[in-house]
Amino acid sequence: MAADITEEIKALDATLAGIEAVLDLDSLRRRAADLEREAADPQLWSDQDRAQAVTRRLSSVRGDISRVEALRRRLDDVIAALDLGDDDLLAEAANDLPTLARDISALEVRTLLSGEYDERDAIIQLSAGAGGVDAADWTAMLLRMYLRWAERHGYATEVFDTSEAEEAGLKSATFQIKAPYAYGTLRSEHGVHRLVRISPFDNQNRRQTSFAGVEVTPAVEQSDHVEIDDKELRIDIFRSSGPGGQGVNTTDSAVRITHLPTNIVVTCQNERSQLQNKAAAMMVLQAKLLERRRAEEAAEKQRLTGGPQDVSFGSQIRNYVLHPYQMVKDLRTEVETSGTAAVLDGDIDEFIDAEIRWRRTAEQQG
Repeated sequence: MAADITEEIKALDATLAGIEAVLDLDSLRRRAADLEREAADPQLWSDQDRAQAVTRRLSSVRGDISRVEALRRRLDDVIAALDLGDDDLLAEAANDLPTLARDISALEVRTLLSGEYDERDAIIQLSAGAGGVDAADWTAMLLRMYLRWAERHGYATEVFDTSEAEEAGLKSATFQIKAPYAYGTLRSEHGVHRLVRISPFDNQNRRQTSFAGVEVTPAVEQSDHVEIDDKELRIDIFRSSGPGGQGVNTTDSAVRITHLPTNIVVTCQNERSQLQNKAAAMMVLQAKLLERRRAEEAAEKQRLTGGPQDVSFGSQIRNYVLHPYQMVKDLRTEVETSGTAAVLDGDIDEFIDAEIRWRRTAEQQG
């Protein structure tokens, strides 16, 4: 047993050393100190959005430092137990190794996020595809899945807009996940997601296949300088709809902005204030224009969101099968699980981690 543990520990030590080199703890500590000074500046809090961004970044950097240091302490404890040759300590170390290996692997995935916009918040738009009312219901299920994933990780979210379907579910939804590296973590979720199940809307209990599109863009920052000419915008004001309280539903506060040159349309109706909804809609529009510009410059249209998706059979990246068997399978990474209920409740980290590794490999080969 000692020989097997020794080899595994050597492999984990090499992996962790690589992570430490990539993250550069000394650089992270200097960055944390800079952010702490910025956060201590009373002037910062006159701009709430910037203040929140600074505190989120500081929390992320501190978290990276503490995770690496904690993993190093745990691994050093295992190495010490091996050096002592105590059977009881070796048995305890062997029991801890699977968890330690999983935690080191998870942190290793984080070091793979090095894209231009990977550090940013993510804006996600869901849209119902082929499948009628089942597709609209599937879109609502996906919204819940991603919001539950964010909740599991303690990430803040904001739903900008939901467009309800006539019978059930959602035609579309747009929301933001506010967390460091949210975009880098989730951008491989972009694509078509396919659901197979017995339709709850079919009185003959027939099996139904439905589709929904997931579009992921990075949130814009002040330094992006996305120029938008007011003359190129059509702004429509209308009455908010759907759940949200009497005040929301009886005021003309919802805003729809159409960018005429690109025909990009964004809507926001989650706030009571028309000005707040317009500001949020402009932020989403800027994010979409930034991603469009990036797609044009990089000419990497397959992995970016510059064009419309074919939300129908044969275009999916992941299948969620609830009948005649239980299976969720990603068609790119081959990761699969029969735990469909857990996945739909937001337990998608295994898929996300595999996607990040897959994407990194594809980028290196490309």
